[in-house]
Amino acid sequence: MGVFIGLVIAIGCMLGGFVAMGGHLIVIWQPWEFVIIGGMAAGTLVMANPMKTVVDSGKATLEAVTDKVPKRKDYLALLGLLHALMRELKTKPRNEVETHFDDPGNSEIFKNYPDITKNQDLVLFICDYCRLILIGNARSHEIEALMEEEIGTHRKSALKPYGAVNTVAEALPALGIVAAVLGIVKAMGALDQSPQILGGLIGAALVGTFFGVFASYGVLAPLAIKIKGVREKQCAVFTIVKQSLIAYMNGALPQVAVEHGRKGIAGADRPTIDEVEAATVPGARAEAA
Repeated sequence: MGVFIGLVIAIGCMLGGFVAMGGHLIVIWQPWEFVIIGGMAAGTLVMANPMKTVVDSGKATLEAVTDKVPKRKDYLALLGLLHALMRELKTKPRNEVETHFDDPGNSEIFKNYPDITKNQDLVLFICDYCRLILIGNARSHEIEALMEEEIGTHRKSALKPYGAVNTVAEALPALGIVAAVLGIVKAMGALDQSPQILGGLIGAALVGTFFGVFASYGVLAPLAIKIKGVREKQCAVFTIVKQSLIAYMNGALPQVAVEHGRKGIAGADRPTIDEVEAATVPGARAEAA
């Protein structure tokens, strides 16, 4: 919603100011200039990135527009899942607990948190490190270093669309100049025409520069920043898992370990201690029963 509101404000003020100065909107409507710039921008995106990144850029744009970031209920669900798994690790023999990590799709614990299981990367991350905890002789500082390395790799991959869109944003002003130069070349071929026709051709050419600069600084650059913010929030859930599991490995009880994870949540979205207790302890008691 914020993206749409921002676009309405930016475009509305730009067009409104132009009209207020006595400009005519029909002059700005130069579809072939837009085709030239948009086509070159799309070519730049495809040329500079693997197709997987191009596709992910589209997905990241949709996520940014819809603000698809973890909400408070998602954090509560994640902490509840981690609490249930750590209780299993603490109270059940290895052969019983291992089934949850070997086949999380059929695990009764994971089934209780369907929103979490939709994130396959997160589920795999949890299962991999819970298996290492099950082994029993892994040192917590070694596991923590391994987790940080994997989180860094995942974050780098998740932010590739940000780099791709930002690259196009940086290129757009120059691409706008290319379109403007082509328009000027066309105008030079009409020097024998009336000043009215020649002025219209030059004005159309300058629209290319205008569109390139506006699309860069008014649309794609802010969109790239939004993509980065959304993807970083999505990656933050891995840090919550890391902090909770490392605390557990260092001897913390499950309820205390999830508190370590809760502290990794930004203040605006962070559930209260009471909310976390309500999301974990009743479920744990049900499991124990």
